[in-house]
Amino acid sequence: MNERVIVLHPVLTGAKIGEEENIRKFERNPEAALEEAVGLAHAIDLQVVHSEIVRLKMVTPATLIGSGVVARITDLIHEWHHREQEVGLVFVDYALSPVQQRNLEEAWHCKVIDRTGLILEIFGERARTKEGQLQVDLAALNYQRSRLVKAWSHLERQRGGGGFLGGPGEKQVELDRRMIDERIKKLKHDLEGVKQNRRIQRESRKREPYPIVAIVGYTNAGKSTLFNRITGAEVFAKDLLFATLDTTMRGIKMPSGKKAILSDTVGFISALPTHLVAAFRATLEEVLEAAVILHVRDISQENTEAEKEDVLGILQDLGIDCEKDERIVEVINKIDKLPAKERAAVITRSKRQERVVAVSALTGEGMERLLSVIDDRLGKDQLVMHTDINLADGKALAWLYSRGHVIDRLDDDEFAHVKVGLEPADIERFSAQFPYKLNKNKTKKKKLKAS
Repeated sequence: MNERVIVLHPVLTGAKIGEEENIRKFERNPEAALEEAVGLAHAIDLQVVHSEIVRLKMVTPATLIGSGVVARITDLIHEWHHREQEVGLVFVDYALSPVQQRNLEEAWHCKVIDRTGLILEIFGERARTKEGQLQVDLAALNYQRSRLVKAWSHLERQRGGGGFLGGPGEKQVELDRRMIDERIKKLKHDLEGVKQNRRIQRESRKREPYPIVAIVGYTNAGKSTLFNRITGAEVFAKDLLFATLDTTMRGIKMPSGKKAILSDTVGFISALPTHLVAAFRATLEEVLEAAVILHVRDISQENTEAEKEDVLGILQDLGIDCEKDERIVEVINKIDKLPAKERAAVITRSKRQERVVAVSALTGEGMERLLSVIDDRLGKDQLVMHTDINLADGKALAWLYSRGHVIDRLDDDEFAHVKVGLEPADIERFSAQFPYKLNKNKTKKKKLKAS
């Protein structure tokens, strides 16, 4: 796209923030937040020609920012225009009302996009699966429903992206609210069909069960790099916001021999609109069913604590009790970026906690302990059972080795006497498929020989 853009990050410095839902509390470091906003613009291949923090004592209802700042940005746009390098877009890193957006566009004579619109634009460009595209379109329509504008090219999917940036020469279609509602209805119907297919796939996985290990975290925390490190896959991983959008899954084998499915999910971000979270809920359903949830944090980020709270807040919205849920393992990533003394302190602190692991997904440091912690969490609900399997029944033995954790095995001339850790659901499945009893108490055997 390579369009020139000015990036503005408003910060409310007044004592009273206000009651509106779209007002952000801005508890994070403003400089780091501005850097994230610039990163969002780069993620959609925009050329940032100017960026700044705009400090506000109060919100101006008509334009959000005061008239003095509006005039100063107008002069800046004119200055670039005189250089024959036109600025076609201003990105305001905030949730603008339709009136504020329209008034700013009239003042600056260029397109204005807010945080929600730009995030949707990125999602629209990155979505690859049918479900991802449907979710983006649904979220975009809900967002645009109260912003009836002329540029609706994203409905015809003429190009990637959410369609909010517009541009000369693009086809424009006038749509009234009734037509939008009809489109929303159709999208919901199509999305329900996709969700039904996902439900069928999940039921299939339950019949051939492998536990899910889900990776979640703030965007650009290193989730895909960690995914690649564990699986040996080559999922797109780059120092770029929202490098991953659609869920990716791979089978993995743990040090104990247990098998699991590793799931990489879309990155979370602060001030993510509620309707967008709802639209992407299906993408995050794997997290709800996961046996282990890896919360990946970029420890080198200045706003790492605020990013942690953003992620935990979204997990809470999904119905996961982050304080009590023992499935969550905190993965402190990018320790390779820390100074030596700070890095050593982080590693020492993490080793004192059962569900905190310090790693560098890039270099592989700390991965051995992380895999060990995942392995332990996967076996947390296992019950140790004993059974006697006919040595000729290779299928039953193979089932135990693939689904359970064989702790010990002794063979005599006819039977393999197996001590195995199994999930409760697997105990039922085994008993339904094979004619052998699983007992909690070890049966006394004589004249056994090691297999």
